[in-house]
Amino acid sequence: MTETEASIVLNMIAHVGPLRFRKLYHHFGSAVAVLKATGESLRHVEGVGHEIAESIRTWEKQVDLKAEIDRIEAFGAKVLIASDKTYPSLLRNIADPPIVLYCWGKLEERDLHHGIGIVGTRDASHYGLEATKKLGYQLAYAGLTVFSGLARGVDTIAHQAALAAHGRTIAVLGSGLEEIYPQENIPLAEKIISSGAVITEFPMSTKPSQYTFPKRNRIISGCSFGLLVVEAGLRSGALISANQAMEQGRSIYSVPGRINQASALGSNKLIQQGAKLVMEAGDILSDFPLLFSNQPQLEHSKPTLSLHGEDLIIYEAIGDEATPIDQIIALSSLSPALVSSKLLAMELSGHVRSIPGGRFVKLI
Repeated sequence: MTETEASIVLNMIAHVGPLRFRKLYHHFGSAVAVLKATGESLRHVEGVGHEIAESIRTWEKQVDLKAEIDRIEAFGAKVLIASDKTYPSLLRNIADPPIVLYCWGKLEERDLHHGIGIVGTRDASHYGLEATKKLGYQLAYAGLTVFSGLARGVDTIAHQAALAAHGRTIAVLGSGLEEIYPQENIPLAEKIISSGAVITEFPMSTKPSQYTFPKRNRIISGCSFGLLVVEAGLRSGALISANQAMEQGRSIYSVPGRINQASALGSNKLIQQGAKLVMEAGDILSDFPLLFSNQPQLEHSKPTLSLHGEDLIIYEAIGDEATPIDQIIALSSLSPALVSSKLLAMELSGHVRSIPGGRFVKLI
């Protein structure tokens, strides 16, 4: 059995978790050694009682390793462990790093050092979505890798903006790769793997739940040098991410919102508590000399949008007046996912602008 296979097994055993795994690993020296240990020796490790020791000792009764590996290979994914070079170095050093990372796509060297997390409410206002488009595009264009959670609202726009800038973006799931949530973002996930990756610590068939998303959040901030909160209410999951980022020693950034808008009260409060107010990407990039002893060399993206082919078809489907996106889709005869992606790229390049109500107007 390889170290990766042993780590997959320990990740699938209930109640082991990252913290106990770290203690077990330090005690026995490897994941393989943990699985070979006797029940008595396992119980000598702090936090490992009789029940967990027996679960580890009899792991084959509850974990079908071959089936899991078959799922991983069939999906076209791979599994990273902390000793792998492509396992994010920043994430490796948090208090509870994932035992394994399932990776669909490819992590590049710059993703491991130049990541910025972008999070916010699922029910974002038009202002919040516009701010996300602008900042996500600018940061990806500057060469940063945008990490977010593939959720509706701010997360979705952050990924789309990075892709529109021809930059790098990483989606962190609160589920297994076979259970991508929300389902309407599966096409987005498929597009992300061409310019980034979709990652998760959860086994392939794990369904999303109220318990998996908070765990997911620590990975977004853990992979990043800083976390940008665009719009968040007082009870938003984005604030959980911000608190975890602070515990990890990450820089916290926040976009100011209206003082009478419930969905911005949390992000405004972060500014009161010391988060840096952000209006443009330069407010984050200016921190580089302070955050890095040797300022990283960022690879600027080169986004282009030529109004030919599908771009031109979509552009011409927009009338002289504000045109609903449903009408643009119908007139262009293209898929909703493609039209949405192309419209975002056109908006960020200055060809069109979105207005409330899901409508678009030409600017050129």
